[in-house]
Amino acid sequence: MTSKRGLVLAGGGLAGIAWEIGILRGIEDEAAATARALLDSDVLIGTSAGSAVAAQLGSGLSLDELYERQIKGTSKEISPSVDIDDITELFLNALSDPDASKEQKLQRIGAVANTTPTVSEAVRRDVIAQRLPSHDWPDRDMRITAIDIGTGELVAFDRKSGVELIDAVAASCAVPGAWPPVTIGERRYMDGGVGSTMNLKLAADCDAAVVLVPSGKGAPSPFGPDPAVEVDAFSGRCMGVFADDDSLAAFGPNPLDPACREPSARAGRAQGRRIAGEIAEFLAG
Repeated sequence: MTSKRGLVLAGGGLAGIAWEIGILRGIEDEAAATARALLDSDVLIGTSAGSAVAAQLGSGLSLDELYERQIKGTSKEISPSVDIDDITELFLNALSDPDASKEQKLQRIGAVANTTPTVSEAVRRDVIAQRLPSHDWPDRDMRITAIDIGTGELVAFDRKSGVELIDAVAASCAVPGAWPPVTIGERRYMDGGVGSTMNLKLAADCDAAVVLVPSGKGAPSPFGPDPAVEVDAFSGRCMGVFADDDSLAAFGPNPLDPACREPSARAGRAQGRRIAGEIAEFLAG
């Protein structure tokens, strides 16, 4: 039986986008065949920042070209009017009822996101459009996550969903309190990472998965185990790549700040070089 492999790209703001691309570029520096094997994974799953990375990987640009886009001094990214502490406060308020279900808590977060003043959906959509080298779904199994703010349920968009790639990524990256929920049809959606930064359960049909996680092991999670526990609980073979101390320092205090892109990408590339051998060994298993 042929083994099915997934590449899972977790959320983590603009720092996470830059770091994940940097990781892959660094692996390519040391082991080009290993990087190619990752890029050719049967399934790509992107959550929040990871959705932008997945879409960029499917654009046809090389890792070198994608990396150069991250380290350029200028970009079309904009800074939100809130920081991570403000968003954390929003979560704490929504999670204050211990008797509420996960879906109910997500609905409450969605309700706050729906009424918080931010830039318009059109302005935000333009930012995402500039972020993506291609606006077309690639001809492969790519799954982009988001949360329906009306139901609190996780959804996964793919090329068969009838949703434009820009809108799917915008929805997955719609950090509540920072950016507006995204309207698709009659529904509105927010960041796919609110319930889980990686949504590893969407890789349940894979025999093995590599997960890029732009946070440290033991990072707090509002709805369950930290990302490392989620990786350990995966039913198949799973390797989690977590940001090391140098990368975490490069992210700075606010991973949504466009200024973090270049240092995060460079730190990711350095870490990617260091772990290339481990990745190659895992893929060979």
